[in-house]
Amino acid sequence: MAGHGSVPRSTTEVLVGRDRELELLRSYVDQVLGRGGVLVLSGEPGVGKSVLLDAAASAATAAGALVLRSDGVEFLADLSFTGLNHVLEPLLHEYGGLDPVHREALTVALGAGDGAPVDRLVLYGAVLALLRRAASSRPVLLVIDDLQWVDRASAAALAFVARRLTGSRVGLLAASRPGFESFFERAGLPELTVSPLDDRAAAALVGTRFPLLAGQELRRVLAQARGNPLALLELPAALGDSRGSAGVPLSGVLPLSRRLRDLYGCRVAEMPAPTRRLLLLAALEGGGDLSVLRAAAPSEDVLALLAPAERAQLLRIEHRGLGRLSFHHPLIRATVVSGSTSGQRLDAHQALAKALTSKPDRRAWHLAEATPDPDEQVAALLEDTAHRARRRGDAVGAFNALVRSADLTPGPADRGRRLAEAAFVGADVAGELRTAAELLVEARRADPELRGSLRAAAAASQVLLNRDGDVNTAHRLLVGAITTREGRSDGDDEALFEALCTLRRVCLCAGRPEFWDAYQAAVSQLTVPMPPLQELLGDVYSDPARSSPTALGLLDAVIHDLHRETDPSRIERVAMAALFVDRATGCRAALWPVVEDGREGGAVTSALIALVVLCLDDFMTGRWDECGRLAKEGLALCEAHGYQMLAQQFHRAQGLLAAARGDDGTVEELAERITEWAAPRGARTVEHFARHMTALAALGRGDHEDAYLDASAISPSGVLAPHAPLALWVPMDLVEAAVRSGRRAEALAHVAVMRQTGLPGISGRLALVTAGSAAVAAPGDRAGDAFEEALAVPGAERWPFDLARVRLAYGQHLRRTRAAKDARTHLAAALKTFRRLGAAPWAARAAEELRATGRNATWEAHQDLRASPLTEQEHQIATLAATGLTNKQIGERLFLSHRTVSAHLNRIFRKLGITSRVTLGEALAALLPEQSRTERSPTSSQT
Repeated sequence: MAGHGSVPRSTTEVLVGRDRELELLRSYVDQVLGRGGVLVLSGEPGVGKSVLLDAAASAATAAGALVLRSDGVEFLADLSFTGLNHVLEPLLHEYGGLDPVHREALTVALGAGDGAPVDRLVLYGAVLALLRRAASSRPVLLVIDDLQWVDRASAAALAFVARRLTGSRVGLLAASRPGFESFFERAGLPELTVSPLDDRAAAALVGTRFPLLAGQELRRVLAQARGNPLALLELPAALGDSRGSAGVPLSGVLPLSRRLRDLYGCRVAEMPAPTRRLLLLAALEGGGDLSVLRAAAPSEDVLALLAPAERAQLLRIEHRGLGRLSFHHPLIRATVVSGSTSGQRLDAHQALAKALTSKPDRRAWHLAEATPDPDEQVAALLEDTAHRARRRGDAVGAFNALVRSADLTPGPADRGRRLAEAAFVGADVAGELRTAAELLVEARRADPELRGSLRAAAAASQVLLNRDGDVNTAHRLLVGAITTREGRSDGDDEALFEALCTLRRVCLCAGRPEFWDAYQAAVSQLTVPMPPLQELLGDVYSDPARSSPTALGLLDAVIHDLHRETDPSRIERVAMAALFVDRATGCRAALWPVVEDGREGGAVTSALIALVVLCLDDFMTGRWDECGRLAKEGLALCEAHGYQMLAQQFHRAQGLLAAARGDDGTVEELAERITEWAAPRGARTVEHFARHMTALAALGRGDHEDAYLDASAISPSGVLAPHAPLALWVPMDLVEAAVRSGRRAEALAHVAVMRQTGLPGISGRLALVTAGSAAVAAPGDRAGDAFEEALAVPGAERWPFDLARVRLAYGQHLRRTRAAKDARTHLAAALKTFRRLGAAPWAARAAEELRATGRNATWEAHQDLRASPLTEQEHQIATLAATGLTNKQIGERLFLSHRTVSAHLNRIFRKLGITSRVTLGEALAALLPEQSRTERSPTSSQT
């Protein structure tokens, strides 16, 4: 603007007032050149993040690094791996040097070839391996702008890589806007907040560009810009252009973001029409791939037509490889799109769809945006995209594609079907429970005949079960739909099996024999073969106590390979079956990625079920602190998404912890809440949650009559109730309560049925519990052998609470038979475990028994005389950390998340009075003398 003495901009001028940020970025680039690292810039739009990224990229390039750039695109945020594909494309020539597993993972996930679904962790490892390989010849810097718009799948991969760059000569420098929900998990990563310029720097910046601007106009510009560099550089031009016009005066403009878009709109409008068309293609394509633009405009000289926009500094073109186009600021892209007509956008999407014939998912989305009216062909393509997304484990992407597919469907039957499928995916996997209910209403409006269809029944039942807990209506709907002629025939097999999975979950929550009888009758009428996994899960879910050795062997094989599975639904279904038969620990490695995905807004429903399994496995295996944390997290997610049924599982976990720790008030409150919710709905299994916690609490305080009544309400004495999973959780509770309340005959009958049913063959825990129950119920002269049988069960230490209870009972028996020395051995071991777990009433009983043996030690005194300040798990983690293993490696060995390992290490450091791993080995060595004395104590001597 000549009137104000405008001079050309340069990077130096734009970076006025950024000395601190530039110094930090120079230091960061030096770090990347030597050992890699990550840095995230955060700040409002226009604050200068993109220019700072440019400065860092230039510095890295000058130092010999390979710079790979990509920008997040809001339009493409639902299209999986778009950002990752873009940023890694220049490294295609490096694929050949990767191992076959990593090469195939990248090829399939990034759409360069076909293959089996890719495990996310394998893919993330492949990305890291590719970058490390590229960095073997020179440092590599990834520069990602608008991180908040990077698609979910790419963001997850980048977040994984970002935490593993140390020592790699690979850097990740990203910029993100605050106030936007991002799929990139940045917690704990180094961050640089880019703030608006102060008054002095703002005035200096305006002065470098507009030296003649002064007085009232300068003050107006500074007041309106509020230190935003982009506004400071753009507002003076708009001020000059507005003179003498009848437009809105500068003082009356809309908020900053709108004002800046309007300013860019003027500059975009000045471009020739062919240039504007190419700008629109580039804005909607989003990846900046010039080859796509050339294919979308085959008769145009793309570079020549983009030259005016390049000269106007709306965009830049990098002639590297195939060539890349990038807008100088995301607001320019938004301005281009918002300034176009609907017809222009339709034409642009149509052209892009024609250019993307080799990218079916991107083509389908562009065709969808290019189709103003319902179109069955496009709807079908988008439905295929949804199915591919679901096979990749992208539940949210599948949900979005199905909803859009339904919007484009002309026929009422197909529209209703697609809406019903979207509702099912939303409720069963994606956590869209409330939206699923709305979609079902819309589906029935579209097709009134839909009510009896499998997909509609499955979707409606998911809503009824998860939101309302209405097992009766859900069961009736599903059985009716499955047993119709359509359900029994070879129609939509996938819909049929999804309906059966839902029916199985309904039967599980109801816990009523007549529900399972209807399930078995429906299965027997099928004219299509049941998939082996479906049949296996049906057997284990319906009656885990009678799982055959063959079924358990098959389940073990499935669990062994579960970490390779990408479908979150399959993972959580297998893991729930594993929980029933004490195999959930083997599923932890597969469950944690599901939880992480749900935390980021992905497969929320599956993540909730994964949390249930992890949480209850934590209780069974003695990770009680983590159990409490996961229960709290699960309840918060249930409340946020409306999952009332799953919330009862987390209340159950909280109640068990409270019962074992002697918090009777909490037990009473939770049991009453669960019962009041479950009883009117006929959800008998959920009612058993309350009975289990009250039975355990009653045992802890010595109220054996109440304990017996509660435990036998789950499964009567002498009977292992079918279709009651909790019957495998309470057998020792029932036997102990029966013996202590004068019902030895009932206790012996229950032990007999435990052996006859084959519980010891199901798991080590059930072998321990069966032998321990037999010992408690046995006459005095035969109890010792039974107790020794229990303690000899391989792997019994995996179930510390159950093992400690057996030791406590054995110690009581030995004391009464005057074997005081041996009694003390078992009682002390039980006391140590109870104390570690925080099981106060049980610890008090153990301490009382110890006093009765003549040991002068109270429960409180034993807290100070323990051999180590660390729990067994903490000592295990500390030992592994002292050997140099990372948190991730420790987590993989112990089936914990790296976050859990980090939390444990923080507590370990505090307990040992150290601040880092450097002195961890020395601190552990200092504990060994005390521990050795404990470990050398006699275990089987007689007095």
